[in-house]
Amino acid sequence: MTILMTNDDGINSPGLLPLAHALRKAGHRVFVLAPEDNRSGVSHCISFLNGPVRLTNNGEDTWSCPGNPVDCVVLALLGGLPEMGGVPDLVLSGINQGANIGTDIVYSGTAAAARQGSLIGIPSVALSLIENQEYYWDMAVSFSVKRLEELKALWRPGTFVNVNIPNTPDGPLGLASAFPALRDYQDTLSLYEAHDGRRYCFVKPGEVTTRPEAGSDWDVVSRNMASVSAIYIHPVTREGA
Repeated sequence: MTILMTNDDGINSPGLLPLAHALRKAGHRVFVLAPEDNRSGVSHCISFLNGPVRLTNNGEDTWSCPGNPVDCVVLALLGGLPEMGGVPDLVLSGINQGANIGTDIVYSGTAAAARQGSLIGIPSVALSLIENQEYYWDMAVSFSVKRLEELKALWRPGTFVNVNIPNTPDGPLGLASAFPALRDYQDTLSLYEAHDGRRYCFVKPGEVTTRPEAGSDWDVVSRNMASVSAIYIHPVTREGA
């Protein structure tokens, strides 16, 4: 299988290149185009409309750019990686460092990259490893490689597949379908009025609370199962469609 990989944590994230290496060892042809630095929370933001985007070769079909995750997918699929030789079989975004549960999907660059792949009609999967005091990357990489064909088979046109992996040494007990939970973000803002008349806003991320609904992705991962959610890529519901 030919796979295009990206993420929003940047080219040097511990969840990106180790997974690419493992997938290559498993026999897949893997191309990587990822942001040079962390782009968490950029959602579906693009930058290529503002001018050319520089691609830097990082070796073995691996590239980075100063853009965003969606930039990476669009540039690769429009021909920025001619070595790929056409459309890949799968767009794989991640493994993200931290959950993309429920409402997180709205903000996530990891999710947006998978959404963009699906918008172009390519099976697309977003992978995230739940935050913890320690990240068990080897487990998450092994799990993703073993389950990749199964996750790809869950894709349907008009959706992308969002996966959250419990962060435990032995890995999840299995996969379970889930709907996105509702999350509330208790962020706070401090305001500073400068002598020059400018106003500075300092936003401090606060506690994130999740509504504990049975069958939600939050509920599934709390039971040490990897949550798998089919996320619609279109923002409008059409009655009767």
